[in-house]
Amino acid sequence: MAQDTATKPAETKLSLVSTDYRTIKYVTGPLVFVENVHAVAYNEMVAVRMPDGSRRSGQVLEISGDVAVIQIFEGTQGIDVDATEIRFLEDVARIDVSPELLGRVLNGVGEPIDGGAPIIPESRLDITGAPINPYTREKPADFIETGISAIDGLNTLVRGQKLPIFSGSGLPANELAAQIIRQARVVSGEEFAIVFGAMGITHREASYFMSQFESTGALERVVFFLNLADDPTVERLLTPRCALTVAEYLGFEKDMQVLVVLSDMTNYCEALREVSTAREEVPGRRGFPGYMYTDLSTIYERAGRIKGRKGSVTQLPILSMPDDDITHPIPDLTGYITEGQIVLSRHLHRRGVYPPIDTLPCLSRLMNLGIGEGKTRDDHRAVANQLYAAYAQGRDLRKLVAIVGEEALSDTDRRYLRFADDFEARIVGQGEEGRSIEETLTIGWELMAGLPMGELKRVRDFVDAYHPNAGEQGDV
Repeated sequence: MAQDTATKPAETKLSLVSTDYRTIKYVTGPLVFVENVHAVAYNEMVAVRMPDGSRRSGQVLEISGDVAVIQIFEGTQGIDVDATEIRFLEDVARIDVSPELLGRVLNGVGEPIDGGAPIIPESRLDITGAPINPYTREKPADFIETGISAIDGLNTLVRGQKLPIFSGSGLPANELAAQIIRQARVVSGEEFAIVFGAMGITHREASYFMSQFESTGALERVVFFLNLADDPTVERLLTPRCALTVAEYLGFEKDMQVLVVLSDMTNYCEALREVSTAREEVPGRRGFPGYMYTDLSTIYERAGRIKGRKGSVTQLPILSMPDDDITHPIPDLTGYITEGQIVLSRHLHRRGVYPPIDTLPCLSRLMNLGIGEGKTRDDHRAVANQLYAAYAQGRDLRKLVAIVGEEALSDTDRRYLRFADDFEARIVGQGEEGRSIEETLTIGWELMAGLPMGELKRVRDFVDAYHPNAGEQGDV
């Protein structure tokens, strides 16, 4: 094996001239193993000079004695173990940040790819970020209006929250993400920005997002990180961290309200598994590394608010559940870390309902912090509870009808059955048009008007103010 061919000795990493190594031991997958290294640090960035003079970049994943494991972002194809030079740069991965990033399209590591003018950085930040001190972390609060009734009315997104969307192969998660990006707004009127991190998407999906953003003018407030399916797999591991670093800069340094949409986190986890396999680590559930929970937490926990800062970072990660299995390690671990979930239904999608949000398994644990008088409306919580209860009863009656037939039901049961159909058609299946929270709650009351007044136990305190038939006597 070739030895260190540096022209200057490498006694310490404090030397002003970095050392070049030609001591690659072997290459496997996206990883390069370099031996006889000195004073190399974890997460240190690496410059790779190929025999033909081209350059690649990488990052130190692990150090064991005098052997460093490096992941190469552009892939390891063509690397010559004898002639390729490795230089450790004595710095971690960083990204240039500036308010000029709004409206720009970047690759997975934050380099502009839209043909626009070079970005003049205001600062250069470590993409790993810093955890928010629990003492300075502010409780998530205030309502973010997505324009989607099933989210705004029943599973409200709150500023500073992390609320994932659980999708499946072929379900319109990308369409829903684009719609939320077009419509999302902070009702207080504060400055609002969106950071969109796309990981492992196809060229067709990328073209769809670009056309949606450009045609609606939403691109002006979007920072678009684009990692395509044919881009290096390892780059996917950096994309969400670059996106969140920009989001933290805009939110905590520029006082903006920032919504981060990450799609698809399943592609990120697959990249994590590929690197773990190349490192020959002992696999965990379904071949994913045992530390995937910890790794995902370093992404999801970067959402939040900080005391004394006006801005916030809210996360809406999207992931595809393999085989629609919500117990799969990716959605399972995500659910442990995040504060609820929005679940898309294949059954509703086949029936032509858009967006096909299955409201019963959905949850927003922080919903109560962002709704109520002065934020949305005083009857919001009560309406959501009543709609949930009535829809759940209607769903249960559908199973009963399949056994005994609708003729065996009482009049009240038939009303619940019709309510479930109307709920899916009007509240869930709103189409591509956005709605205000006022419109959502009004439609909710119109649906409840089809139920007997005695059944509306959860909204009885608001019937006189909001029920369409409040002035009538008797059972409505």
